[in-house]
Amino acid sequence: MNDFRSNWLTGLQTICLLVSCIWVVEVVNNLQGHRLNSLGIYPREIETLPGIVLWPLLHGNLQHLVMNTTPLLFMGFFVALRGPSLFIKSTLLIVVLSGSGVWVFGRSAYHIGASGLVFGYFGFLVAIGVYEKSISGLAIASITLFYYGGIVVGVLPTSGFVSWEGHFFGLCAGVLAARLLAIRQQSL
Repeated sequence: MNDFRSNWLTGLQTICLLVSCIWVVEVVNNLQGHRLNSLGIYPREIETLPGIVLWPLLHGNLQHLVMNTTPLLFMGFFVALRGPSLFIKSTLLIVVLSGSGVWVFGRSAYHIGASGLVFGYFGFLVAIGVYEKSISGLAIASITLFYYGGIVVGVLPTSGFVSWEGHFFGLCAGVLAARLLAIRQQSL
């Protein structure tokens, strides 16, 4: 029982640390008149290559951040339950792969926000349940689909102000991260 409680506490602390960092960046960014958003991804512009790593930390305004926070906490927590090492690996894979996809293929606009990471965690949680075929993985995938399955529509180009490219590449990166990081079950 102590391991179970410890895993939950570690998972909660891990995702809360990430979300806290994003909120601190938003406070600083807000005080700067959101000038830091120029550090996001502007596709195919060499000087915005660092945006591939920074874009999930930057948001257009408080509402944008609030909209990303709940699903980030929920899905990020389930990813973090797998341990800090896997959380860091999957998060870095999702951020870099999705950011690279946006940088190469995105439309000419600044792309910012943690929604690419949210879509990445969504893809990771659903795919890991399929790849590992464990009861707990399938249960978490089912819960994720139940609560957040509707976000898949966000990969469609519906609004000029929404980075559907970030959503699309985030989802793809999450599925790929799950494929790369899934625990292979040994058959006897």
